[in-house]
Amino acid sequence: MYVSDCISVNERGHLTIGSYDTVELAKQFGTPAYIYDENEIRKNLREFKKSIDDNYGGNGLVVYASKAFCCKEMCRICEQEGTGIDVVSGGELYTALSVGFPTDKIVFHGNNKTCDELEMAVQNDVGRVIVDNVFELETLNEIAAKHGKTVGIMLRIKPGIDAHTHDFVKTGQIDSKFGFALETGEAMEGIKKALEMPHIKLKGLHCHIGSQIFDLDPFELAATVMLDLFKEVKEQTGVELEELNLGGGFGIKYLKSDRPRPYGDYMRKVSDVVNRYSAELGLKTPFILIEPGRSVVGAAGLTLYTVGAVKKIPDVRTYVSIDGGMGDNPRYALYQSHYELICANKASEKREATVTVAGKCCESGDLIQEWTHIQPVAPGDIIAVLSTGAYNYSMASNYNRIPRLPVIMVKDGKARVVVKRETYEQITECDV
Repeated sequence: MYVSDCISVNERGHLTIGSYDTVELAKQFGTPAYIYDENEIRKNLREFKKSIDDNYGGNGLVVYASKAFCCKEMCRICEQEGTGIDVVSGGELYTALSVGFPTDKIVFHGNNKTCDELEMAVQNDVGRVIVDNVFELETLNEIAAKHGKTVGIMLRIKPGIDAHTHDFVKTGQIDSKFGFALETGEAMEGIKKALEMPHIKLKGLHCHIGSQIFDLDPFELAATVMLDLFKEVKEQTGVELEELNLGGGFGIKYLKSDRPRPYGDYMRKVSDVVNRYSAELGLKTPFILIEPGRSVVGAAGLTLYTVGAVKKIPDVRTYVSIDGGMGDNPRYALYQSHYELICANKASEKREATVTVAGKCCESGDLIQEWTHIQPVAPGDIIAVLSTGAYNYSMASNYNRIPRLPVIMVKDGKARVVVKRETYEQITECDV
């Protein structure tokens, strides 16, 4: 009925997440608030891990893309489930290190890592640095030399594939800020340069073609393009690379009309290509890494808001104002992202009202959804925005100096705070 298996309606007609009444969560922890079903997160991680075991004989690693949702507790969950973590900044790396996450399972991304961030990675023996450009490659070699270390890397390659997704989240085509281009010869030049560097160990290659992808074909094509490059590297240098990182980008349901493929379908189809084509090219099947992020946490989370003013403009529209907005969910303003909205305390009623849900920030564009269908709402009602587990907390800001939201996790009938609600004092503590 809903976009996620962990969402339902109880006998009181209230929306639930992980069988926990969201109206009670709103009373207990206040609104606005991010809510996650921990069991759903763990289930998704296990499904991806099982796919590596089933399709590659365990010869691979699931690396959670923490940019989707990063906090200490999420890092702990990944360690407990036996996955790696992909970080894209010093802050995300610090978060993982702060809970003792195994550094050999950390993958460090980013198109413009600072010298301080690279120092941090080298000093903490991060397992794989995904190198984005020649400047970074040279800088990393110098830093590693200074510390007397050899750093394991992968080069990020642009395979030149159109993933049929939003222009802002396409990353595999030639016109992208990420990675080395195949078409220009830049990729092979970077590979040869890396192989010559004394403090660099080129483990393999990485690609990521975009986000929120529902089609299988782009993933299969990316695998063949990358394996062709593996073959070319072997022929030109005599080196057979050991690892292939195929990135992430698996789509989720934001609306009931979305039709994402089961994760097992992605893994099975792509593994068929990898295993078969590697053999055809005379290559060993490489160690495979995948980087699911949104598909792990996206549909496992929702955001709760309290309705304030309801403003009806005759023959125009009805605005429903909430106590959050673009500070905690900027994705509609950025991408016009669609969401399913439910009045949590009237979830069993029909969605007969058509409204525009507006945030409290001082911006005309501070909207969560326009012309969306929801149960008739009044001041004091609780609105749940579904599938907000990915990128909402990560992209949150203090615009208008509004405190950032708490993160609540529910599991087996219990709820706990994993990130505290920010206070006004914390907003001003760096002011001088």
